[in-house]
Amino acid sequence: MPMFVPDYKNLEVAARNRTAPRLPLYEHIISDLKMEEITGRKFAALSGGDYADKVEYARAFSQFYMDHGYDTVSYEHCIGPVMPGSGSLGQHAPGVIKTMDDFRKYPWDEIPDIYFRAYGESFMALREAMPEGMKGVGGVGNGIFECVEDVTGYLDLCYMREDDYDLFSGLFVKVGEVNLKIWERFMEEYGDIFCVLRFGDDLGFKTSTLLSDEDIRRHIIPQYKPIIDLVHRYGKPFLLHSCGCIFNVFEDIISAGIDAKHSNEDVIAEFPVWVERYGDRIGNFGGIDTEALCLLPEADIKEYILDVLARVGGKGGIAWGSGNSIPDYVPASGFLAMIDTVRAYRGD
Repeated sequence: MPMFVPDYKNLEVAARNRTAPRLPLYEHIISDLKMEEITGRKFAALSGGDYADKVEYARAFSQFYMDHGYDTVSYEHCIGPVMPGSGSLGQHAPGVIKTMDDFRKYPWDEIPDIYFRAYGESFMALREAMPEGMKGVGGVGNGIFECVEDVTGYLDLCYMREDDYDLFSGLFVKVGEVNLKIWERFMEEYGDIFCVLRFGDDLGFKTSTLLSDEDIRRHIIPQYKPIIDLVHRYGKPFLLHSCGCIFNVFEDIISAGIDAKHSNEDVIAEFPVWVERYGDRIGNFGGIDTEALCLLPEADIKEYILDVLARVGGKGGIAWGSGNSIPDYVPASGFLAMIDTVRAYRGD
């Protein structure tokens, strides 16, 4: 096999909803512990070290993507973990904002500085370490809904909507303002590292959205638009990652200006359904259900992928990968079977 030469423009072209010269591979996240398992190289702990360690981490992280046929590096740092008192979303901690008094006292203005103190060196390290021809996809992780959930908790947020609507609605506005400030500084200082910008905001589950369609239209999507517009002013496409059955609000999300969307789960809709419905307007990233990578034999993974590729070929911008991500529990054999199938398909 000839040496792979990355070209980030393949992914950028797909995000702009055009057929790329080479079908790009894409993952929202690949666990660095899974990378260590596959390569036999320990490097994940370096991400918490000094700047030299961070560069070495970013170099190993980026090299994994290049060695496995990716044109880009999926890389982000999330807002939620640096929001004071957060942890309701990922760690099931009690919400730190329960009342309007909590909201007023919360240190909103401090969050942008906390964010860049925490992550600025890591972004600089990525800039230094990425191989020639590669750029990042990602940037500032967590969307509006996820940041609100992280300081309230999902159930308490639902109760809040009935008990104190002004607090409920005010949270989305304030989180939108803070996130936009972070994005403005990020694009100025680190936007050059990335060819496609994104955040993840999981709005749904298997059968529905997590909030009512009307609440998503009124409180969440309007906070997306200033960030998407900012990314576009820098000449970059915007990719939304959102899990769940979000068909009822997806026309509104497209109207906010997204260029591409990632995430699919077969129990909701197979990847070709997303492409058929929206491929004339946005790029579609994903492909194989992550569960299939966990459960199917390698021969069946190959058959699955080739079947789906045959159904979506020539229908706009496509980037191939799992419908969700590659966490620790995905077998290395399943992930590598997917990579090998796609690379053989495109003639690497």
